[in-house]
Amino acid sequence: MPTVAPLDLDGHVLSAAFLGDVPFFAASSGEIHRLDHGHKVTVAHDGLLAAVRDEANDTLVTGGEDGRVLRISGDGTVAELAQVPRKWISVVAAGPQGAVAFAEGRTSRVRLADGTIREFPETRTVEGIAFAPKGLRIGVSRYNGVSMHWVAMAAAPVDLEWKGAHNAVTFSPDGRFVVTSMQENALHGWKLDTKPGAETRHMRMTGYPAKVKSLSWSVKGKWLASSGAPAAIVWPFSSKDGPMGKPPLELGTRADVMVTAVACHPAEDVVAIGYSDGMVLAARFADSREVLLRRPGKGAITSIAWSRNGRLAAFASEAGDCGVIDIAG
Repeated sequence: MPTVAPLDLDGHVLSAAFLGDVPFFAASSGEIHRLDHGHKVTVAHDGLLAAVRDEANDTLVTGGEDGRVLRISGDGTVAELAQVPRKWISVVAAGPQGAVAFAEGRTSRVRLADGTIREFPETRTVEGIAFAPKGLRIGVSRYNGVSMHWVAMAAAPVDLEWKGAHNAVTFSPDGRFVVTSMQENALHGWKLDTKPGAETRHMRMTGYPAKVKSLSWSVKGKWLASSGAPAAIVWPFSSKDGPMGKPPLELGTRADVMVTAVACHPAEDVVAIGYSDGMVLAARFADSREVLLRRPGKGAITSIAWSRNGRLAAFASEAGDCGVIDIAG
């Protein structure tokens, strides 16, 4: 039976992550909490808006209401990567070769490992940024689609157009697909590996009763798990045309609650599912088998993160009741 080590914090906690084997919890207050031989706190921002784990450097990259972009190391050390005075940094992404992307308003920026910052103006407000898995390339989600920029080249962006507001953006691990979550309770996807001159293939993934705020690719990229429904909606991406014409899996269905966070296991075809009532469970893709990881709590789950070996799962909550689950008990 899984066991839960609770961590009760004050206020909304935005994100959970593991740096090495140490669980981190990024609170909207700007405090970064970690459980490293005791509960330790680093004050990073005057108001935190975004936090992502940088897998390449095993650090946390954060953006805040103070206009700062920071890198938090496993020992809690803070390094400032950039500052945009009088602006809120609500979008951050970590990429290969030490690159970090961030945005405010209609400008997205990429900071390279040597400190060089490249700017990419957009015609609309930037809602999300993701790095492609191959090559130093970013996808920027905005109103009416995604702008694709090569960071090291002075070339015009490739625009992937689809009417509507596109919020978060993600690349499939093999780089063949780009998927966005939309304001209208749907996902939209583009197939990138079409032949030159061929028409872009679109993918519409609809039927959600709420906005999709959490996306997670399975370890081999064959599945994309999503929130926004009373179950985790998991789309198949193993075929050359992705989910087109194929129904999704619906895992961990519960009545009267919504899935608010998903996180695929680092080694198995299993997804951890967090709900609006604070419950967390794990479900297996092959047979839909479920294991309860945490009973309902005080607030909706905002984030779930697996440790590298997949034995531990950290979760964050909008009410501050966080914790670490030991799967083996």
